[in-house]
Amino acid sequence: MSLKGKKILLGISGGIAAYKSVELVRLFKKQEAEVRVIMTPSALNFVSPVTLSALSGNEVLINLFPEVDPAKTETVENKTWHVYTGLWADLFIIAPATANTIAKLACGISDNFLAATVLSARCPVIVSPAMDEDMLSNEVTAQNISRLKEFGYWVIPPATGELASGLHGAGRMPEPTEIFEYAAKFLSGEFERRPLKGKKILITAGPTYEPIDDVRFLGNYSTGKMGFSLAKAAMQQGAEVTLIAGPTLLETPLNVKRIDVKTSDEMFNAVNSNTIGMDYVIMSAAVADYKPSKKIEGKLKKSSEDNLTIETEKTIDILKYLGENKGSFKLVGFALETENEIDYAKDKLNKKNLDMIVVNNPKVEGAGFGTETNVITIITRNGLQEKFEKMTKYESANIILSKMIEL
Repeated sequence: MSLKGKKILLGISGGIAAYKSVELVRLFKKQEAEVRVIMTPSALNFVSPVTLSALSGNEVLINLFPEVDPAKTETVENKTWHVYTGLWADLFIIAPATANTIAKLACGISDNFLAATVLSARCPVIVSPAMDEDMLSNEVTAQNISRLKEFGYWVIPPATGELASGLHGAGRMPEPTEIFEYAAKFLSGEFERRPLKGKKILITAGPTYEPIDDVRFLGNYSTGKMGFSLAKAAMQQGAEVTLIAGPTLLETPLNVKRIDVKTSDEMFNAVNSNTIGMDYVIMSAAVADYKPSKKIEGKLKKSSEDNLTIETEKTIDILKYLGENKGSFKLVGFALETENEIDYAKDKLNKKNLDMIVVNNPKVEGAGFGTETNVITIITRNGLQEKFEKMTKYESANIILSKMIEL
């Protein structure tokens, strides 16, 4: 497998597994790749930069403010070394990536040359976590790794075996040959993560607010996090995404077209106007089932004598309308149920002519509105029913999209 001419940037952080990176450099050089190495200061405690320099044929980069050639002090490259190093690479691999380095990358902290260069890189970044099992399973580390995935980093799962602590468990850096093969497959395009390239997807997210008067409304607790995660994941997979969002404080994902609405009627009109040409429609919004029959102008005053009765009427069933009028697009719905969720979801799937439905129960820990995680079951028209363990909504989004593609 020749990697001739490929430019590999290898970042090494301060973990005992740093010694394995020596072999990794040798493997890349053997396949005629160009290799540059960046080490964090703490990595110097585990492996010598002299060895890595000799193997790579390039000076090892360590200091954020390195000494420069006086003859070149006025060049842009010398003034912004980390930027030009990041732009140089075809692939950036961080192995080992300690909990500390992962935390910095997840938060955008750039207090060393390695972290600063990651922020400047335009190439794919592969991260290979390596640490003791208890550090790896700590919720903070788990969230940081999840954030890296959401930002578009590629994460190689740690291996299981004997750890530096003497304990046995997950957290070992995979062998250099495994990381090399992973990188080689990546560079060959085998891991191309754009299965939705050229596809158009319409996604709805968030709640709707049905006005009672000028200051009050009927609504629900939806925050839009699931729908926005779907929009981000679909965009990263190459789709052209239109996101119709009810009232939410979430920021628009990069390169996603956003249409803001408030009421169920506005949601219906926006959806109905944007389904033409779509390949997939994902209705993850929590659209109100009822709305006040009449909006009161101004602010309704509180009476000390009587209770308030609000007459309501059904809102337009957008999902049912799409199921009855869909063209060539695949239709995915959501069902949030507090009991008998699978039976209700299957009934909804059939009655509303859906191709797939995603169901969850807000009574289950880690599922429902406002959480960073979800616990979902996916049911398709062709008979698939699969339940997934608790994971982040971004991870759930990627699973939902993969099952949707299989339709």
